[in-house]
Amino acid sequence: MQRSISLILKGEFVAAFFMYPAIYSLIALFSYLLLHLKFQFKNGHRIIFGLFLLNISIIVISFIIKTFLTN
Repeated sequence: MQRSISLILKGEFVAAFFMYPAIYSLIALFSYLLLHLKFQFKNGHRIIFGLFLLNISIIVISFIIKTFLTN
């Protein structure tokens, strides 16, 4: 994940995605989490839970693909 963040800071967005596919959804999750802590959105907890599930799914699927489906 650190290498992916480093690639984003260098402007290599596609390479960052291929390094760690969940990077952009994690950035969205943490950004929304910080905003929710500041502004207390009405249904913010449901959106945060959905983003958590999305991130877990992306991480597990990318792990399976990288482990079992690549040469």
